[in-house]
Amino acid sequence: MKNIFRKLSLYSVALATVSFGSCSLEEYNPAGFTKENLATSIEGYETLINQCYFAMERYFYGTDSWMSLTEGDSDLWTYQANQSTSYTQWFWFFAGASANTTYTNNWWNGTYDGVGSCNEAIALAGNAPYKTEAERNAKVAEARFLRAIYYFNAVEQFGGVVMLTEPETTVNYTPQRTDPMTIYKEVIIPDLEFAAEWLTVGTDATTTTPTKKAALGFLAKVCLQTYEYGSEEYLQKALDTAKELIADCEAGGGKYNTHMYPTYEEVFKEANNWENKEALWKHRWYAGADGHGSSNGNYKLNRNNEYFLCNVNKFGAREDNQETRLTWEGCISGIFMPTQHLLNLYVQNDGTLDPRFHSSFTTEWNANKDYTWDASAVNMYDKDASVVGQSLKKGDLSIKFIMPQDAEYTQEKANRHTSDYLLIAYEDVYNDGERNVNMQYKGTENQFRYFYPSLNKHNSSRYYVANASKKRNGNLNATFMMRMAEVYLIAAEADIYVNGGTNAMGYINKVRTRAGATPLTGTATVRTVLDERGRELCGEYCRFYDLKRTGMFKNKNYLEETHPDLAQFFDPNYALRPISTTFTATITNGAEFQNPGY
Repeated sequence: MKNIFRKLSLYSVALATVSFGSCSLEEYNPAGFTKENLATSIEGYETLINQCYFAMERYFYGTDSWMSLTEGDSDLWTYQANQSTSYTQWFWFFAGASANTTYTNNWWNGTYDGVGSCNEAIALAGNAPYKTEAERNAKVAEARFLRAIYYFNAVEQFGGVVMLTEPETTVNYTPQRTDPMTIYKEVIIPDLEFAAEWLTVGTDATTTTPTKKAALGFLAKVCLQTYEYGSEEYLQKALDTAKELIADCEAGGGKYNTHMYPTYEEVFKEANNWENKEALWKHRWYAGADGHGSSNGNYKLNRNNEYFLCNVNKFGAREDNQETRLTWEGCISGIFMPTQHLLNLYVQNDGTLDPRFHSSFTTEWNANKDYTWDASAVNMYDKDASVVGQSLKKGDLSIKFIMPQDAEYTQEKANRHTSDYLLIAYEDVYNDGERNVNMQYKGTENQFRYFYPSLNKHNSSRYYVANASKKRNGNLNATFMMRMAEVYLIAAEADIYVNGGTNAMGYINKVRTRAGATPLTGTATVRTVLDERGRELCGEYCRFYDLKRTGMFKNKNYLEETHPDLAQFFDPNYALRPISTTFTATITNGAEFQNPGY
């Protein structure tokens, strides 16, 4: 995630004997140094710190399908066009087939690559000749922050994992798992507390390197997450930490540089992306002559923009071309389709749409080529015969999805058979009675289900063009791992657990009022917070963990209500991912090491 100019070693090999294909110190030993000697200069020690970021960049936020592990298999998303034959491990709990037990390789391996790098940097900190302990601790705080994030994601994805806090020097063929709460208590929470004390405040331009507000934000987040394990020990800390950030934010950010934009639209405006004020922690990839880009290839940078666009190129007025891919809404078709439940979360109690819907989702696309309707397309999209021969010019409106709450819904729906553009009414795609997607339209395959509101939070028009002929482009925009609005919702949920919700609705309404949504009334429940998190934070690495924490994965009742197509494949064991059998086959206690249900 930084300009890592030395790839030093891969530490998880000491945990198991999985080969990750990475260089070791013996394979590439800069200037003949050992790691211990390398740490005796500030430049050398900071190389060790840089190494801590490597796995985070390569496998986690923004890259390599991490969005699928944190947002997929949830109530908010189904697979493209609601198909259940692809990406089944990420959207359908394996769709009733035998579970894939190797797809988690990268994240398991990456976790221990990252943890090992952090342990090495922490252990060797004393060798570095910093002038003050404060300077030293600020660098150690980076390693401890990252170690906490690696372990947080590891326990939420896999449950009990091997807890390593010192550099490993021997190969362990019989590793033992440590329960999640012990890891929270002994590593995750203390590491974030240390980071909150010693990290710098930073500025809006600070990118990748965590700051105090990042540490405090994640401290509140992880303390709240411990509720999943039946513990109330850290709920007050979750609330207090969230309140500390909120107080700073509402006082102008003088202590921690915390801010919330006055409007929701400003949060995801591209002009605000690189120096986003609301982001507590963000990362921006860079590729060029003076940067390394990503070790996965310089076009595989921030991939999030590729995950959410519907298949607009299925309609003849659209084509996949390099010119379009470099525009704000021009990436390739994605794998995330909003569920009926997610779209209906934006319908307010008075029947109007929450303003965040049209800010968060694209529902109109222009033609990117000249097009003339023919009889085949007219038949496919249920148009009147009079549409045959009508033409669209490049730049004309070509596809539009309308919600029942849109002012023009009734009129446009009435004209959808004769309009010269493809008009999709909500009810053509979504079924409120069945709470799912219509797979049939007038007795045949529903062609309209390929077109749906597409999340645009991760859109970009800034790319590194790696290979124009192959349309390989790296998204240069930053991804936000956490932002200030979530802190208010953490405070609301924690307040429900600690105080019975006395102040919870106030925190929720701060988020809603900023968005221009109608304030809620009454007493907030956990479901109130969960629904608000869906509206505010969909597509932001949260939902799978939210459902775990709030008990929605204890049985299939919640999914039967919100995403019945997914509920049919649900097994409570699937609240944890399988530990890769590439790993378990290598150790001597692999059978007992695997998670139940796999």
